[in-house]
Order: sequence, then structure tokens, then C-alpha cells
Amino acid sequence: MTQEIIQEIKKLKREKNAVILAHCYQNPEIDEVADFVGDSLGLSRLAAKTNADIIVFAGVYFMAETAKILSPNKKVLLPNLKSGCNMADMIDLKLVREFKEKYKGIPLVCYVNSTAEVKAECDICATSANAIEIVKSLNANKVLFAPDCYLGSWVQKNLPDVEIISYTGYCPTHLRITPKDIIEQKEKYNNALVLVHPECHREVVELADFTGSTTQIFDYVKNSKENSFIICTEKGVTDRLRRDYPDRTFIHVNDRVVCHNMKQNSLYDIFDVLKTEKNEITVDENIAKKALSAINKMLEIKR
Repeated sequence: MTQEIIQEIKKLKREKNAVILAHCYQNPEIDEVADFVGDSLGLSRLAAKTNADIIVFAGVYFMAETAKILSPNKKVLLPNLKSGCNMADMIDLKLVREFKEKYKGIPLVCYVNSTAEVKAECDICATSANAIEIVKSLNANKVLFAPDCYLGSWVQKNLPDVEIISYTGYCPTHLRITPKDIIEQKEKYNNALVLVHPECHREVVELADFTGSTTQIFDYVKNSKENSFIICTEKGVTDRLRRDYPDRTFIHVNDRVVCHNMKQNSLYDIFDVLKTEKNEITVDENIAKKALSAINKMLEIKR
């Protein structure tokens, strides 16, 4: 049955000139129909460069919004509307404005893991891969960071001369990783390197051999000569590493580090939205314009 759905999806994709994006926290079988697999912003940028008429984003809501912001003339579909983000939901337009009002005159850096309306209120966006560089580029003594306080803490650790004032948001999935989990795995696999996402608690980051974004973790493994790794991020990353490097050992830090929102999307959902073109994601034109400006400012820094 799975192969039948895969073939139907590929057929519909050709007929409708669609491109399918799969975030690397998705279940790995979705890669079978995806044109691109990776991090959220990177996927949206790749889709924007295609001549596709339709983008199907197997990810969460804010990612589909970002795809629409970067591809306003393309139809963007989210396979399952229940696929949201708990961290992105911790801050909205009212809360981000209150945060800015409390600290007037201080520039606000917004993590791309946020809604379009929150992005529209910030001075510049950042990813987990470039947050340190983006904050540094502002040449400010104080910087507001939203919504993830743990990514903000990681930036603070690396830029001690800048005061990072973080909003109180966080990723519940990454906070399911504890120092105890890592210590126990290191006792079993004492030669394994610990690879940690910066959304993790600061005490977890302190135990890392390497801290970086999902893409940076993949690249680290690719370039490493080591054979054993303890993966401290969402299970989809571990699944793909095991698939792509079968001769190496990848230990998922614990079985609780699963983003159930990300797992909402299924092959059948992708087939259904391609067939019906329902679940279209739209963004208010004014909000999209402001959010795009914040994203583009970040991209200018990275060039």
C-alpha cells in the first residue's frame, strides 16, 4: 500500500508541477516523495528557486508560512493542519509587542521558528546555525532574542560581551533531554561523541562535543572520522543518520525526544492535499512584506 501511495504522489506531483519539502524531523518514509529534505528555512529557499506552481511542505505551520513568504506566487499546502509548533505558539503578536515595549530601543532578533506575524515585528531573523553571527553583526551591547531562551543562552555563551535578553519560549522536545541521559549513554558508549542542538538546556549543551543546527550536525558526521555518536535532537535526525551511514553507530539519546507535531504528516496526507489542493497557507500581504524584510536582512549578513 505504501508503494502505491508513493507512486500516486509522484504522479500527482508531475501533473500539478509541485515540489515536496520534507523537514528532517519527519518520518523518513516521506523522503521517498520529497524533492528536498533539510532545515525549514533552507527548504523554503530551495523551493523559491524552482518553477513549481505548488509547494507541499511536510513540516509544521510556521515553516509553510515561511515558504509562502519566500514564494508569494506559489500555492503552499500543509499536509496536516494539526502540525503546529509548541515553541512558536508561545509567542504571538500581542506578546512580542509587549516584549519590545518592555525593552524599548533594543534590537530584536527573531528565531525563524516563529510565526509570520512575530517575524514581522523583529529587526532581523536568525537560524540556529547563524544566530551567533547575526547577533554579533548588530554591534549592540544589548539584544532581545525571541522566542527560544535556550538558543538565546547559547548565543550568550558565545558572545559574553553582549547582554542577551531572551523571551521565555522553549522547545519542549529538546527539553526532554537531560544531563543524566547523556551521562548514562556515555557510560555505555564511552567513545561516542555527543552532538547537541542549541535548543537544548544549557546543562545539556555543556556536555556536548559539538553543538549545532540540524544541518550542522549532519555535516559534522559527514566530515568526522569517528564512528560512534550520541544524537541529542529529534529522532528523525537519528533515523536519517542511521539510514545514510549504516556502517556507523548512532545512539538516540532517549526515546522521548520525538516531536509529535512533526510526525502528524503522513504519506496519505501528502497525497490528499496534492489531490484536493486543500490546506492552503496564506499570509497577510503587509505581514509578509515585513517578515520578508527581516529574513532578507539575515540573508544579506550571510552573503
